[in-house]
Amino acid sequence: MSATAAASAGTAGAAGGPARILITGAAGCVGQYTVEHLYRHSDAHLLLLLRDPSKLKVVSANDPRITLLVGDLRDLEPHAEAIASATRVIHTATAWGDPERAQQVNVVAVKRLLALLDPARLEQVIYFSTASILNRDLKLLPEAMAYGTEYIQTKAQCLQDLEVHPLAERIVAVFPTLVFGGRVLPGDPHPTSYLTSGVKEAFPWLWLAKWLRTDSSFHFIHAADIATVCAHLATTPHQRNPEPGQGAVRRLVLGQAPITINRAVATLVRWRRGWVPPVGLDLTAWLIEGLIKLLRIEVNAWDRFSIRQRHFVHQPVSPPERFGLTSYAPTLEAVLETAGVPHRGRLPGTEA
Repeated sequence: MSATAAASAGTAGAAGGPARILITGAAGCVGQYTVEHLYRHSDAHLLLLLRDPSKLKVVSANDPRITLLVGDLRDLEPHAEAIASATRVIHTATAWGDPERAQQVNVVAVKRLLALLDPARLEQVIYFSTASILNRDLKLLPEAMAYGTEYIQTKAQCLQDLEVHPLAERIVAVFPTLVFGGRVLPGDPHPTSYLTSGVKEAFPWLWLAKWLRTDSSFHFIHAADIATVCAHLATTPHQRNPEPGQGAVRRLVLGQAPITINRAVATLVRWRRGWVPPVGLDLTAWLIEGLIKLLRIEVNAWDRFSIRQRHFVHQPVSPPERFGLTSYAPTLEAVLETAGVPHRGRLPGTEA
């Protein structure tokens, strides 16, 4: 059975009709990729919780399979009836920057959302967190609560709460790594992720970065591949957590195979048809500390922990291939291609 056929076959709700999938943060980058994938590859009715309907570009708000729930995650009461009708939930909405808002959105609102769901109908909740709060073995980092920003701390707190929640066995927590998505130039209906926007901002500094070396590595994933995995989970029968060594809540780190920072920089330079020097200056711990002081860069406790950690890798990671699916952008070169990054010439808003 093809992936598309399997998705269509797996979207029947508890009552026998099409699944009713609630997607929060539906106008965001990952949200819109997920909405589009489910709309194209399933027969599910999509309940889209979002604050600004004008930002939704990938589907028509007037489609009979779409129901817009316009409002803030901190005020779910106006949509209580629609939320209770959901058989599946994909919770992508999040907040950062302001500590009070982060606490209300990332912790309090999640509890309220779960309370409004009907346990007799609900089959599964896919909850979005961040891989930054997990160690290599997918265990919660103690440093996340001790040193984390308001975003990191609230995500760590929410995960702890979900592990003991009455609905824990129906929850799949997904932990995206660095997320690419959208394009560097206008014209794509999908929002551009912060990381893809950052690639454009990095070009003027490649002349310097290519001379530096550091022992560090990370995972990345494209928002389209996040959508592929989440749609697969949301359209196949939910089961109790099959992952060894975990609790009731299933933990899936979404990412491709790790890549070193040195290789990532070299890939960007070569993509722009530049020359990569065979040797470079090693960024040792004392040199990094010196640059921080020299350039008067503001760093917090979490930044310093991240600098010390260096390798942000996890085992296992879950790209689409882990579920028998195919990645949209499995390599950094594919990411640059899909983002529309030109090989030469200046990009608007940059000096390179």
